[in-house]
Amino acid sequence: MKQIILITDGCSNVGVSPVVAAAHALSEGITVNVVGVVDQGEIGELGSEEIREIARAGGGLSRMVGSASLSQTVQMMTRKTVSHTIRQVVGAELKAIMGQESMELTDLPPDKRAQVVRVIDEMEETAALEVALLVDASASMKPKLAAVREAVRDLMKSLEARSGASRLAVLRFPGASGEEVRVEQAWSGRLAKVGELFYNINMKGTTPTGPAILQTVKYFAGEGKSGGLLTEKTTGTTAERRQTKDGIWSDYVV
Repeated sequence: MKQIILITDGCSNVGVSPVVAAAHALSEGITVNVVGVVDQGEIGELGSEEIREIARAGGGLSRMVGSASLSQTVQMMTRKTVSHTIRQVVGAELKAIMGQESMELTDLPPDKRAQVVRVIDEMEETAALEVALLVDASASMKPKLAAVREAVRDLMKSLEARSGASRLAVLRFPGASGEEVRVEQAWSGRLAKVGELFYNINMKGTTPTGPAILQTVKYFAGEGKSGGLLTEKTTGTTAERRQTKDGIWSDYVV
């Protein structure tokens, strides 16, 4: 499963619409969640609406939070999106197996429902997961980067605690010298030097959110710098690597 978690505090003002970009990400199997970091009400109604629309187009969640709640919100979004994705897959499988378009988990007999719920709970912990944290590095975000670093550290700890293979990448936008995106931390199962993230960057006023989402989609596909699902050095057991390649159902198919 693949997620982009976009952290921003303002409206995009350069390039393709971020709503269109988020819809493209979803079509590529990548869910887009959005956290609006709101301090002293500066984001405004226009920014809030854009955040909601990006998440809606990307099949994800949106939340408006203060810096103090950022870490908790990012972890919550990750867990909820994993759970929602798995339940969608299980629901589709149930409909196909039972031959009923309106089939829901609650329609199963209690004993069968309990069995399916146990499988869902197990898959939430064991399914392979990749999360790209996409951080708005425009000038107004500078006072909030300490909270972003804390969120990255806590999210990595949360991912490391899962039994399934998990990887995190951290990207910021805009990058340097005209780059739409800069990779701060390439795909990794362990993030060693959180304190070095976003160090000594030249923050700008532009916010190319749409182009940044599109570049992050390419990064998932291995078209960006140090990117790719299988091109990075792979950690974990053989079973975990097979699960990352074959998808979340690989261990449940006989």
